[in-house]
Amino acid sequence: MIRLIRAFIDTAALRHNLGTVRAYAPGAKVMAVIKANAYGHGLVTTALALADADSFAVARLEEGIALRGAGIRAPIVLLEGVFSAEQLAEAAHHGFELVVHDPLQVKLLEAHRGAERFVLWIKMDTGMNRLGFRPESFAAAHARLAALAVPALELRAMTHLARADELDQAMTRDQVATFENTLAAAGLSRITTSIGNSAGTLGWPVAHGNWVRPGLALYGVSPFGGETADKHGLKAVMTLETTVLTVREVKRNETVGYAGAWRAGRDSAIAILAAGYGDGLPRHLENGTPVLIGGARYPLVGRVSMDMIAIDVTGAAKIAAGQKAIVWGADLPVEEVARHADTIPYELLCGVSQRVPLELK
Repeated sequence: MIRLIRAFIDTAALRHNLGTVRAYAPGAKVMAVIKANAYGHGLVTTALALADADSFAVARLEEGIALRGAGIRAPIVLLEGVFSAEQLAEAAHHGFELVVHDPLQVKLLEAHRGAERFVLWIKMDTGMNRLGFRPESFAAAHARLAALAVPALELRAMTHLARADELDQAMTRDQVATFENTLAAAGLSRITTSIGNSAGTLGWPVAHGNWVRPGLALYGVSPFGGETADKHGLKAVMTLETTVLTVREVKRNETVGYAGAWRAGRDSAIAILAAGYGDGLPRHLENGTPVLIGGARYPLVGRVSMDMIAIDVTGAAKIAAGQKAIVWGADLPVEEVARHADTIPYELLCGVSQRVPLELK
């Protein structure tokens, strides 16, 4: 089938990025974060490509079940944990590792009467104020979990960094210190730990722990504002490719698109591309956002429509219907496109819609 728009997924780049993460955190194991459909890259495809990861992390039970259904037998961590006895039984059946961050989850485990082995990651809130036990409550939570009447139990500890992408901020060091001091005070200095997300892994050697949890970096995107992933030796995994539908002549002073949001200052050639907010492009992408056609950059003009965008190709030679164009990829970093949308790369990648097919490169 001829597809007007598609996202190519470079599995070799995924494996390369995993190796790069390992080089940044020597000695640490890697929990590859593939939640939210692997940040738009395809849950199962990504897991298969990252078979050398030490474990996988997803947000919710159904994501883990989908991986098991696809034959993935590696350890899988549920980052949000479970919230009912039924969910706990299902997680135990599939052998999932659980993050425990709320007293409800402790109660569920205390009431559980199964014979399964559990690996529990007790989450400490060191300043994110999202999920986790506050430092003053951590030791008590650990003690309750350590007393569980289960035949095999391993307790680990994790926290999440709030500002690791800001290298000039002291909060990351403060969070790490709070985490380590709290564990030491509870006699848990030797417990297995996980701290670093992508930014923590790449930018803060003090914030690795025994396990790092990279997400964005695995997909070849920098977690730090104002830079691209190549600075860290990472390779872009997704290339969003579309097609020129037509090239139109637009006279000086004529407008393009809804609400006449862009007016031609000269006689212009406007290429109409098969990509819009129905495919996941933000409607508020600004005029001037670059698109690659034939290896050259051309600016977006007018408003993003559901199925189309308009690109000013005035003066270009040999651009015609059927030609391919790149919305983002190795030669046009998604980090750069995100700045034109006043958003973050995560949102663009996760926002690629289901009607855009993923194809292995």
